[in-house]
Amino acid sequence: MNKHLIVTISRQYGSGGRFVGELLAKRLGIPFYDNELITLAAEKTGFSEDYFLNAEDASAKNLLLSLTTLTPNVDSYGLPLHEKIFLVQSQVIKEVAEKGSCVIVGRSADYVLSDMENCVHVFLQADLKDRVKRAIAQYSLPEKNAESAVIKTDKRRANYYNYFTGLKWGNPENYDLILNTSKMDLEKIVDVIEKYVSLV
Repeated sequence: MNKHLIVTISRQYGSGGRFVGELLAKRLGIPFYDNELITLAAEKTGFSEDYFLNAEDASAKNLLLSLTTLTPNVDSYGLPLHEKIFLVQSQVIKEVAEKGSCVIVGRSADYVLSDMENCVHVFLQADLKDRVKRAIAQYSLPEKNAESAVIKTDKRRANYYNYFTGLKWGNPENYDLILNTSKMDLEKIVDVIEKYVSLV
């Protein structure tokens, strides 16, 4: 790929976002970032990777400061830990995006890079029954609790995104392309995204 292009993929839990992101990056010949961002952010701060892994588990009511009060300085004293984690993660996302073309899954990257040119923001959704089935098969969730776990995970993601961005997670206005992975094979989903970004 010759041009500088960033693809962000936001997704409902169990919709196949990581698979789609990895395959798309492979086809385009560009880096893929998901949990890799956690490692980079942890290295940048010295914080344990667990802090970044569990960031979305924080309840919005426990996050004390409005996003509008934050400064770009990661070392800002007095900020709650989750605020610092969001800032660090955002800086890492901007750094990898500025470095070159890549595919980024999750981490509110669509918002963090909303002012950057040459970005395509994708949202993947799927029918609940299909997401539950995938979660059981791929993430080894117990069948008995799988549906509840899928719903709760999406609720945590929405709360986290809504709090830090001031936007609504999954709102069509936030994305360039929204695809339902229940409607076609994941490789065909990648075909659609690949074709779309080639036209941008």
